[in-house]
Amino acid sequence: MFTFLNNNTNILVVTAIILGILFGSFLPELAMKQQFIGTAFISFLKMLVVPLVFASIYVAIAGLGTLEQLKSIGLKALSLYILTTALAVTTAILFMNIFSIGEATSTANLAYEKAATVTHVAPDQMLLSFIPTNIFNSLSNGDMMQVIVFAIFLAIASLYLEEQHQASMLDFFTAISNAMLKIAEWIIAFTPFGVFSLISYVIAKEGIGVIIDLWQYVLVVLAVLIFHAIVTLPTVFAFLTKLNPYTYLNKIKEVPLMAFSTASSAATLPVSLSVSQNKGGVSKKVSSFVLPLGATVSMDGTAAYLSVAVLYIATLAGVQLDLYQQIMLGITVVALSVGVAALPSASLVMMVVILHQLKLPVEYLAIIVAVDRILDMARTSLNVTSDMFVAKMVDELSSEKKTT
Repeated sequence: MFTFLNNNTNILVVTAIILGILFGSFLPELAMKQQFIGTAFISFLKMLVVPLVFASIYVAIAGLGTLEQLKSIGLKALSLYILTTALAVTTAILFMNIFSIGEATSTANLAYEKAATVTHVAPDQMLLSFIPTNIFNSLSNGDMMQVIVFAIFLAIASLYLEEQHQASMLDFFTAISNAMLKIAEWIIAFTPFGVFSLISYVIAKEGIGVIIDLWQYVLVVLAVLIFHAIVTLPTVFAFLTKLNPYTYLNKIKEVPLMAFSTASSAATLPVSLSVSQNKGGVSKKVSSFVLPLGATVSMDGTAAYLSVAVLYIATLAGVQLDLYQQIMLGITVVALSVGVAALPSASLVMMVVILHQLKLPVEYLAIIVAVDRILDMARTSLNVTSDMFVAKMVDELSSEKKTT
């Protein structure tokens, strides 16, 4: 399955990104008009996400057979997600202390009206957002954390049913999962066209000038994301699995490319599941549980981005955060990376919460919003790359436990 995800497709996707940048730069009016192609591509992928996540989570848990195995895989996955997010935040804070940026940035043209649209979210509201009051409403709205919570409860409950009922439900959801992956195969065959449309539209809308004005900030964010992807994550991976991380990264490179193009972990999920199993060698039971969970709660790229952004805003506001405040910033970002995962515009919501906590001016969000869409593509790519590393690590650690 998914034999189209080969080296030729990789070349086509990279070519589409380059051509999209050129098309958006030199023919912006035409690039704006063809946005519907990229929008349709993402819409088709998102169409699969809710049934695929629901079925995958159910099959992963019900297929384990026992709660002990669920605890083992679940604890490993959550521990590694927290670890990688903490390392991403640490890297971001270190980079911002090494490279002093922000003093020379102009704040004359801040879009205050954009910043004003993001509201503060209380901790109790975050927790309540996890619980579905009407699962059919959650399914129709695509509230992924609520869908995952219900799928987990349903799968655990099925373990207490008679064996014949367990088998029937497992067969049903397995069939749904396989059918969704088959549809995904048809849709993702058009990846180069979707990528070209999405990239050219973003460049035409945002313009290269915005990046030039904030080049120091953009470069530091990208440097942090790249360092975490090619140094930090591979180091943890090699230490825990004794495998070559770059060989694995080469096998799963389609996933970060797709995430960069779509700027959506959810839309990338069908590709992540297929590539992890067929190219990355991750078992279906592990990938089906770890990756849907990671697409919702794992936010290495977002956490690193937020750490840089908050420290950047502090500099713009003339506020020098001491060591204690930076440590508290790191702890808050790690905690919130899971806490607001179910909310829309999660990164901006997290930013507002942190700025309020540190008593920094929320209005300065406006300068971040200017390049948020472009950087969102890069941080989403890191988010899914981390998910893929964690899935492989959980699989390897679980395999070791079985053989010892």
